[in-house]
Amino acid sequence: MDSARSTSFEMVIIMELPKIMMPEKRLSRFDDIITTEWLITNSAGGYSASTVLGLNTRKYHGLLVAALDPPGNRTVCLAKLDEDVIVGDRVFRLGANEFHDTIFPQGYTFLKDFSASPFPKFTYEFDKMTIQKTVFMPCRKNVVTIFYNFLNKTDKQVKTRFFPLVSNRYFHAVVDHSRRPLSFQQQLNGLKVKLAFTNPKVTIITNATSGKFVEKPNWVKRLHYREETKRGESDTDDGYQPGYYELSLEPNIETKFAFISAASESGEQAEEMLSLTGSSLIDLEQTLTTELECRSFFLDKFFRSHTKVPVTDWLRWVLLATDSFLVKNSKDLESIIAGYFWFESWGRDTFISLPGLLLVTERFEEAKKVLLKFSSYIKDGLVPNLVPDKSGVPAYNTVDGTLWYVNAVLQYLKYTGDFDFVQQELWKKLKSIIEKHEKGTANDIRLESDCLVSHGPQLTWMDATVDGKAVTPRAGKAVEIQALWYNALKTMQLVASRFKEIDLAEKYAGISEKTKKSFEAIFWNEEKKCLFDVVEASGVDGSFRPNQIIAAALDFRMLGNDKNKQIVEFVQREFLAPYGLRTLSKSDPRYQGTYEGYKNIRDQAYHNGTVWPWLIGPFTTAFLRAKGISNRNRDYAFKTFIKPLFEKHIYEAGLGSVSEIFDGDPPYKPKGCIAQAWSVAEPLRVYVEEILRVRPTHERDVLQG
Repeated sequence: MDSARSTSFEMVIIMELPKIMMPEKRLSRFDDIITTEWLITNSAGGYSASTVLGLNTRKYHGLLVAALDPPGNRTVCLAKLDEDVIVGDRVFRLGANEFHDTIFPQGYTFLKDFSASPFPKFTYEFDKMTIQKTVFMPCRKNVVTIFYNFLNKTDKQVKTRFFPLVSNRYFHAVVDHSRRPLSFQQQLNGLKVKLAFTNPKVTIITNATSGKFVEKPNWVKRLHYREETKRGESDTDDGYQPGYYELSLEPNIETKFAFISAASESGEQAEEMLSLTGSSLIDLEQTLTTELECRSFFLDKFFRSHTKVPVTDWLRWVLLATDSFLVKNSKDLESIIAGYFWFESWGRDTFISLPGLLLVTERFEEAKKVLLKFSSYIKDGLVPNLVPDKSGVPAYNTVDGTLWYVNAVLQYLKYTGDFDFVQQELWKKLKSIIEKHEKGTANDIRLESDCLVSHGPQLTWMDATVDGKAVTPRAGKAVEIQALWYNALKTMQLVASRFKEIDLAEKYAGISEKTKKSFEAIFWNEEKKCLFDVVEASGVDGSFRPNQIIAAALDFRMLGNDKNKQIVEFVQREFLAPYGLRTLSKSDPRYQGTYEGYKNIRDQAYHNGTVWPWLIGPFTTAFLRAKGISNRNRDYAFKTFIKPLFEKHIYEAGLGSVSEIFDGDPPYKPKGCIAQAWSVAEPLRVYVEEILRVRPTHERDVLQG
């Protein structure tokens, strides 16, 4: 085979890429390792993901999960590519599929090691054979490439068979083969075989130059996804095998080749993606080299401009993780995916995440595009909470997303000093936000006579519902909403002053002063030395929750340092867990320490005890502001609040990233999405800004006017 030629490139690796190694001993502990997953993304909403054992445990797993309408319409196209290696009369099956009563085959028993750097590599060894399998995705293409390197140290010709498993289903769904017939067209071009499926168009080709494709249609029925069982979701799926590729390996030789799969809504687009990616081994290796170099340059740029930041393996992983959430659509518009696997572009998540993902990492142009995109969605003074993949119709069911947007603009100014952009592109919409809140807008959001913002139920970040009813309705005046509103008013005051709109600045100053007085008068809980969570028309909500920490963490705060210090101490005592803050006091009878089971059961626990790592960001900021930014306090904050996430957790669940949530009770198991934007962004922001004291360049000038 000419695909066996040795190829190499001099990679320009300026900054060493991080690497996670898992030896055979760890891989052999099935029950411990089966929950460890890898994820790679393509900057367009598509991804490739599975477990380190190569066993799909979620309906969201797949070698090619394509974003057919970037970043939306994510579709599991190529679910797997399993291998059989035939040596003499022995068959070694390297694939792994779980059914309800068994796992067959169990190819992970041949795994010598697994590594990610950052792309996943599987190494199998048996009977004088060594096989390496590497998976990668090129940027902004719905394409996956699976490299194989076979070292046949026997004196026999070895036969290999590769079985593609195709799903072609929306990633939230599963397939019943009796209702979803699949067909394909087999095309031969010399010795190259191309399988082209419809609905959507999925193409699979190999660059091996000898061999054949054996057409043998087969439905692999009743595949079982154990993680979906835990979540109470559909856990049984059918996959389609059109047949198998059969290739021969010569004795005592190393052989390299690859399989490439592309997906799109039209065959022409799939062909174009394949032609741009290339199919020769040289082209594919060059593309892989380019992807690795891009990551190396990204890391190098960060550390060159952040000379105070120590270079660590875990920080390189966290920085690379930030890139996985930023995606572009066909119009080159930037979005932030809230989490993998199942979240879309959420307004609230976007603007809580933006400082850590895009400002700390100095991706200012991308930050501008995100701010501009959501500015175009502002309606009646509200930023949408969600822009759904399928309908594209914004949902304006949030009270805090809009105020987090204003805070993101403030953070952008602190990093860039770019008042011209704000004045020319955002200022009119920003003023409309305040104006509409004053007059009253959708979902009963309005400014009351005490200059505090009241709102309807299920509009804060604690928005889970069961049977159509909010689990934590928080209607009335929620504590963090008032903090964000005051912060927004003070932001608008300083921007209006900069733009010489003095009357407007004075107006914002007047409202903010009334907001401050009212807040302290009705939210301070003198008995517990903390803040009430919600003030309703009928009185105060007696629940103790961590939302009050936002009031002590924002740039503009309404309380003095003594009370902020008491808030920090209360929150630390009541809510701090190893990986974040619990969402409800353990003394509350509604507290639930585990997040599992059917959706309605999980949603009861979602904000009633479950730990959220994103909250460690505002908590650490508030802690250091209240306690002082001494070396001792910063060292304590890092070791206690940040280190467990970044030095331990990123090697446990979704490799190199941070999970959405954790159980509130020991052993604090990670749950929800394996990679969550704000779970990465807020701990990263606070590590750089507060622990290391690498402050935004224009912070003093912006805040002091």
